[in-house]
Amino acid sequence: MKAILTGHTRGLGAAIAENLLARNIPVLGLARATNDALGQRFPSLLEQHAVDLSDTAALSQWLAGDAMRRFLAGGDTVLLINNAGIVQPVGPLPAQDPATIARAVALNVAAPLMLAGAVAAAGMRDTRILHISSGAARNAYPGWSVYCATKAALDHHARAATLDQVPGLRIASLAPGVIDTDMQADIRATPLERFPIRERFDELKRSGALTSPAECAVRLVAYLLGEGFGQDAVMDLRVLAG
Repeated sequence: MKAILTGHTRGLGAAIAENLLARNIPVLGLARATNDALGQRFPSLLEQHAVDLSDTAALSQWLAGDAMRRFLAGGDTVLLINNAGIVQPVGPLPAQDPATIARAVALNVAAPLMLAGAVAAAGMRDTRILHISSGAARNAYPGWSVYCATKAALDHHARAATLDQVPGLRIASLAPGVIDTDMQADIRATPLERFPIRERFDELKRSGALTSPAECAVRLVAYLLGEGFGQDAVMDLRVLAG
């Protein structure tokens, strides 16, 4: 069993990487930077490639190489966790910067779909693809039109890919709940005129209602490795935990 994970350098991605590595599962991490702490702890298990996933040309070039093929060689099960994402731009339509919109769509949608196609094409006996989605995919929020739309795209991709019934392939788009990460800090720093419901997220932090990345990773990896993975194309980790 081998795992490919995007955004493994911090937050939930780092916690997922640590959980997988602690299980002795080799991880190929894709991000703009490297996770030096995990690299030092798991030098023989963690392979890291610096790729800007918001640059579709750069990702296409990486996929055209043989790094993924070499990593997967000798394995029969592959896990792909599409974790990397961005919440920006935040604000009503007139305030949204076109370049930031393009970056969000490339990182939140194009990269996961490109990687999913490439991993599926590898033809492993057991292929499990997990998109990290959000409650914002299923509920509209003011100021988050781009984020909501991009996460909803992942949900629908999983639904449609499931209908393809590719042998050995399972896929799901999972909302992990509200996690205490840098993204949450960015949300709380957003001016109210750009994100009118910010107080809801401020209160989650004040009340201690945010889940730690490590706690979320434990449940998420258990779900990914479980027999029930892929039975439902769209899931919420909080429902599973209940």
